[in-house]
Amino acid sequence: MGLLGADAVTSLALPRMPRTSPELQGSQRVLKVGGSPAEMLITAFSPHTLRVSLVSIENAAQPASDLVLAYENWPEPLARLRSLPEQRTIKWEELSLKVATDPLSLAIFDSREEPIQSLHLDPASGRIEFAVADVPVLGLGEGGPQFDRRGSLYPMKHGQDVPDLAWDGARVPVPWVIGTGGWAIFFHRPHGMMDLRSNSGVFAPLGSGKVLPVDFFVVVSSDPQTILREYAQLTGFPHLPPLWSLGYQQSHRTLASREEVLSEARRFREEKLPCDVLIYLGTGFCPSGWNTGHGSFTFNPKVFDDPARIFHTLHQEHFRIVLHVVNPPHHLEGSVLDGAAAAKNPDHAATYWKKHETLMQLGVDGWWADEGDDLTAESCLVRNRMYWEGQIAERPNRRPYTLHRNGYAGLQRYGWLWSGDIDSTWEALRCQIAVGINAGLTGIPYWGTDTGGFVPTKELTGELYVRWFQFSAFCPLFRSHGRTWKLRLPWGWDTGEYGPTELEGYRSPAALPEASELRNPQVEPICRKYLDLRYRLLPYLYSLVRESYDTGLPIMRALWIHYPDDPRAVARGDEYLWGRDMLVAPVTEKGASSRSVYLPQGEWFDFWTEEKVQGGREISRPVDLATLPLYVRSGALVPVGPAKQFALQSDSQPLSVVVHPGINGEFILYEDDGQTFDFRKGQAKWIGLRWDNQAKRVRITRERYSKMLPPLPRKMQFRLAGRAQIHSVLFEGSPIELSLNEL
Repeated sequence: MGLLGADAVTSLALPRMPRTSPELQGSQRVLKVGGSPAEMLITAFSPHTLRVSLVSIENAAQPASDLVLAYENWPEPLARLRSLPEQRTIKWEELSLKVATDPLSLAIFDSREEPIQSLHLDPASGRIEFAVADVPVLGLGEGGPQFDRRGSLYPMKHGQDVPDLAWDGARVPVPWVIGTGGWAIFFHRPHGMMDLRSNSGVFAPLGSGKVLPVDFFVVVSSDPQTILREYAQLTGFPHLPPLWSLGYQQSHRTLASREEVLSEARRFREEKLPCDVLIYLGTGFCPSGWNTGHGSFTFNPKVFDDPARIFHTLHQEHFRIVLHVVNPPHHLEGSVLDGAAAAKNPDHAATYWKKHETLMQLGVDGWWADEGDDLTAESCLVRNRMYWEGQIAERPNRRPYTLHRNGYAGLQRYGWLWSGDIDSTWEALRCQIAVGINAGLTGIPYWGTDTGGFVPTKELTGELYVRWFQFSAFCPLFRSHGRTWKLRLPWGWDTGEYGPTELEGYRSPAALPEASELRNPQVEPICRKYLDLRYRLLPYLYSLVRESYDTGLPIMRALWIHYPDDPRAVARGDEYLWGRDMLVAPVTEKGASSRSVYLPQGEWFDFWTEEKVQGGREISRPVDLATLPLYVRSGALVPVGPAKQFALQSDSQPLSVVVHPGINGEFILYEDDGQTFDFRKGQAKWIGLRWDNQAKRVRITRERYSKMLPPLPRKMQFRLAGRAQIHSVLFEGSPIELSLNEL
């Protein structure tokens, strides 16, 4: 989707207002905001997005691009308004804008003159009121009351000092609000709070009382995918992470010794439990972590007595090492690339990053950037970018990995996010589903939780851990972490021991699980089942990640994205789509024997039984402890690989594709080396899989610009859902048509 060209905007352009002082403008109303003469700039960013800026006459230009806005080559404004008649109508594509001064307002109408959105600005305070229709309102980043954002006040304060931390988690608020009726608004400047407690939404600036500049974007489209792409064009498309980051990540806290570090890793491999990442907490939040204390970059000699050798041993077993870091400078600024110019400034990113360099050279593969609640939104983004730029400076052709607790609009360009120190309760598990959906709708696709919840309570049982593990297997971040960390190991619930408890003096309702829960032989086999499933679905998941990189679509998707005309689907926040084709309905009730699932219109297939189910209705799916309800839509082609112990493990087994008949469908399989930036040079493979339902044929093609990279030839197997027959082919790049009619 390109920007409007010169010819396209001719019909929109208003006559330029003369650049004269307000006193010379006769009887026309002088536009004043915050008590000062102001200019309104109206810019068509695209056929779907309008930028509205109010700036002082002394600085009559669009607010400069910053770390938030990824776009730089802004079009010239269509109109510069310093004084206005009572009302002016502007044509914008098939829409019309009505700008008025009493009150200062802007309304958008469709081609039938039906209202889409109207905004009213209080010139004295900068307070902006906007219309909220009787449909769900989504977005607003991570945390706060979920799923539909209507009915609540959002102070837009980031961090963990919030009353609902225990269940909604930490907050990374972003002033991007989506009306599921076909509009969205991003408030770029100034920072402010969001009030959605009434029929009208209100954005109220925070700070010193300085009103100007005001800068916001209004997106209009009936297509949710267009709305999300427009936001990505403004704040940046997600990065493409390394393949290993999509594998299972095992977090560790209090460490007893070097031998414990190595023995935990060995057990994963000996028991063939898939795992890619080992994460080590720093000392301070636990008695004995990887370093010597908060903010330290010195290894704890009791555990990492020879870090280079330990890292080498772990790397030989194909584990990646991620270290926990805290205490960034409170006024972090600048870029790693500024180099020598920042050498004497302790708050500069280039200075702070130097503390990481020795550890990178020893073999650290990624970072867990904790804390940061005291940073401004701008400094959060500086920190997000620092971990991206710093790792690339050290390893120019290796994709970085950093897990953050804090960020802002634009975080998706640099790293991952998790939801903070939530409690181990059923309520927290229920809430996290909607938290993840709204994070994704705010452009942050790489998100997850502490599996099992961070703070143990009496509700933490083997059952709760299993249900949370199943949910995490269908979150982009699949990571287990929490106090009493031995219970976060796949085998931790059948040892008879708690391990280090770390609950002394911690907030209520922190408590150890019942001792009777420590001999539960059911947990490890179920964890193994979902670990294997996650790795078998990596071909599907990695293709979704590439789609996110290209389009801005999340991986964990609100049903609204693909079913915007179905009110029941739009309102559903307790289930989600895993990409376009799979529907995930986590079990969040203790002792559940069934799960109510809403299936949108069309035919669906139960993932486990491959039974066909008619959609457009609520169903009750029986469940046992090992079952997470999963459904695949008709027309889907789902690629499934072999079970692996780590994501980049090579194998010679064929890729299996399960075709779900009923309607035509397609899937674009994406593959690259999973580690480097060579995909930017075209070193990537796209294989098109297209199902003709009437002819019962699959067509396999090499997509345009795709290179046929190893493994070659590509062994593939196709099977119709509900049928046992398999048809094998060797794909070498030339189109193949495969009939499944007789199978």
